[in-house]
Order: sequence, then C-alpha cells, then structure tokens
Amino acid sequence: MKATPFWLMQGFRPFFVGAGVWAALAMIHWLHLLAGHDAGTSALSPLQWHRHEMVFGYGGAALGGFLLTAIPNWTGRLPVRGLPLLGLFSLWCAGRLANLASAHLGATTAMLIDALYWATLIATILRELLAGKNRRNLPVAGLVALVGIASTLDHTGVEWAWRLGLAAILTLILLVGGRVIPSFTRNWLVKQQSETLPAPFATYDKIALAGGVVALLTWVIVPDEPVAGAFLIVASLLHATRLARWKGALTLREPLLTILHVGYGWVVLGLFLTGLAVFLPSLPLSPVHALTAGGVAVMTVAVMSRASLGHSGRELHAGPALSTVYALINLGAVLRVTADLLPVRYDLSINIAGAIWISGFLLYVAIFLPMWLRPRRAASARQTDIS
Repeated sequence: MKATPFWLMQGFRPFFVGAGVWAALAMIHWLHLLAGHDAGTSALSPLQWHRHEMVFGYGGAALGGFLLTAIPNWTGRLPVRGLPLLGLFSLWCAGRLANLASAHLGATTAMLIDALYWATLIATILRELLAGKNRRNLPVAGLVALVGIASTLDHTGVEWAWRLGLAAILTLILLVGGRVIPSFTRNWLVKQQSETLPAPFATYDKIALAGGVVALLTWVIVPDEPVAGAFLIVASLLHATRLARWKGALTLREPLLTILHVGYGWVVLGLFLTGLAVFLPSLPLSPVHALTAGGVAVMTVAVMSRASLGHSGRELHAGPALSTVYALINLGAVLRVTADLLPVRYDLSINIAGAIWISGFLLYVAIFLPMWLRPRRAASARQTDIS
C-alpha cells in the first residue's frame, strides 16, 4: 500500500498552508478591487466578496486545520488523513475558486460548492467526536455548524449572516482560548519557577463567557441599538478582567505565548470599540477590523504557528522570524483600525496596512511550509496539546 504523503498526515498541514496563502492572495485581490479593477468574475459585490473570504474563506481553513488536529487529542482516535483529508481540503479550495468565478458559474452553484465544504467538515467533526465519546466538545461542533450556516446565508444576501459567522468564530475564540491560554501560560510559568500563576477556570469564566455570547448575539440581531452597545462594552470589561487573570505580562520572554494573550486582547478591544461605536457613530476607528484583522487573524496565527511547531516536533519557541510575523500582522491590524487617523490619504493608508498584512502572511508561509511538507521530527521537549 502506498504511504500517505507527509502533507496529508494531519489537518494542520494542508489547511494552515491554505489559510496563509489565501490570507495573502485574497488581500491582494481586495486591494486590486479597491483600486477600481473589478473584473466582474464574482456575483458578489467587491465588499461582499472581501468580507466573505476573510470570515468564511480564511476562517474556514483556520478552523478546519485546528479542529482536525485538535480532535484526535480530545478523542484518542487517529487523525483524519490521506484521501479523506485531501477531499476536505479540495472542497475548501473549490469554494474559494467558485466564489471568485460565481458570475460565470452562477451564484447558486457557487453557494452549493462553498456549502459542501462546511457540510463535510461538520459531518466529519461530529463523527469523530461521537465515535470518540467526546460529548464535552459537541458545543464546538455546534458553533462550527453556525459558521457554515452563516456562510451559506451570506451568499443569499442576508444582511446579518456575516455577523452571525463572525460572532460564532469569536465565541470559539472565547471558549477555546479560555482553555489553551491559561493552560499554556501555567505550564510555561511553572517551568520558569514563577510563584504567580493564571487563575484556574472558575465561576467568573462562566459569567464572562455567557456575557460574551449574549453581547455577540444581540449585536447580530440589532447591531445599532443601544442595548447591543451596552452589552458589548460590558462583555469587553468582563473579558479584559478574564485576560488579566491569566498573567500574560509574565510571558514577555516567550513571544509564542505572549501572542496568544495579544490575540485575545484584540477581541476584547474589538468588543469595546464595536459597543462604543453604537453610541459614537462618527468614531474614527474601524471596530470590525479590530475583531477581524486583530482578534481573528492574530489569534489564529498564534494557534496555527504553535500547533505547527508542536506537531512537527519543533521547540515551542518563536525566534526572530516568527516574531516578525507577529509584529507585521499586528501592525497591519493597527493601521487598518486607525486608517482614518493616519496623516495620509485614506486609500494610501489602506494599501499600506494591506501590504504589511500580506508580507506578514507570506513570511508565515515561508517559515512553516518546510515543516508542513516534511515528516515530524523525533521526540523532543514539546507541548502538542492544542485542545
């Protein structure tokens, strides 16, 4: 029997490649569209296409790679690999191409191709969790299903669909981030013989999670109402306190760990700015980009880079090159959020932010591509649990 290629041994290998490459290519195309060069190949408007591909395209690859890699840790089962993994990844790629060419394929055909990836991913996740008797993580599968439903609705022009998808992804970050960030921080601080450790999961965390879910759901339904603004601001304060309880300031000597705290901090800032914008509509900042270019992008890159290092047998340490990736993606997010405040023309500031974003993701791919394509190294001191 022919051996499975190394790049199809675990979900993070093809999907994290796809996420990094697509983040750069989709941004290049978006800047091209902003410059007025609309080829008319997509049935979606330029803004709809950009929003869909950032939330559901890039987000779909990051979620797929993470879950297909984490679930074997949760269940003790072998990972999805070989032809089934190739099929899933091919469906994700087909969705990206279909959305780009939907004016020629037909909007309905593109929607169905895109939806097929989500349906197959969700079915795979449910099969693995149920077969592994891991009911604890069924809420994760439910949130992924919400993202898939929102992706399909977004094709039909439902105005709130992109907010539903983004809210579900942010909820996953609040949920899973609340597991891995304090856990990884505690393990590292123990090795540093620190007497100060993150607070364990407690009632406060449940209150913060509930507050975040209520705030995001209200934002999906009535984004411009004062009740949504108030809930979002309260949720941001709850999660700012939650983040402070994890002692991120003590991790500055290890960027691979610090970046997880920074990514969560972007979500906190995004929630606050989104709520504030309800009361200050002329706020010269972009709250949605604090949530997306900041929260989603920084957190997913943090998790993807850590998982890639750990699951390929490398030391869990961010050297100068990877630290540069983190700096570029964060800088791109800062410039995009503050584009209205920069002392240059708005279109130029958008292009500068986009170019920095693109360079960060291209460097990320350049660093990790050899790891994704080669076999895992022999056993070494590492932490591979990304549950």
